[in-house]
Amino acid sequence: MAKELEPGDKAPAFSMPRDGDGTISLKDLKGQKIVLYFYPKDDTSGCTKQAIAFTEHKAEFDAIGATIVGVSRDTVAKHDKFIAKHDLGIALGSDEEGAVTEAYGVWQEKKMYGKTYMGIVRSTFLIDEKGVIREIWRKVKVKDHVEAVLEAAKAL
Repeated sequence: MAKELEPGDKAPAFSMPRDGDGTISLKDLKGQKIVLYFYPKDDTSGCTKQAIAFTEHKAEFDAIGATIVGVSRDTVAKHDKFIAKHDLGIALGSDEEGAVTEAYGVWQEKKMYGKTYMGIVRSTFLIDEKGVIREIWRKVKVKDHVEAVLEAAKAL
């Protein structure tokens, strides 16, 4: 397994399909702060709460030049439905092949109800305008998380 990413590391490059049939990449976002957050699955309770919270604070992130990108292994079609159902205002990247979740080290073994399986560990990476990771939140609890990320982004 690759070395775990830490603040100060260069953010791994990514390019993936996104909602609305576009593409989103680190290169295209250069010069902006990026909130790259990984979540397990569209339209599940925690993931929905998190996406809605980021949407509710989007204007504040926009005001400080920060772009929010949510990433899961769901398809673009699922992302589009998720956005429409909850009126989300953030970009959602589709990492069906798993290259981005692997590069950021968030595809890990998880346990639930005594079963072990591979899945996305809810994590957020704050990346500065030069593409350097400035802060990482792992095994994120949704409550108050978006506010913590916003405070850190404002401090950059």
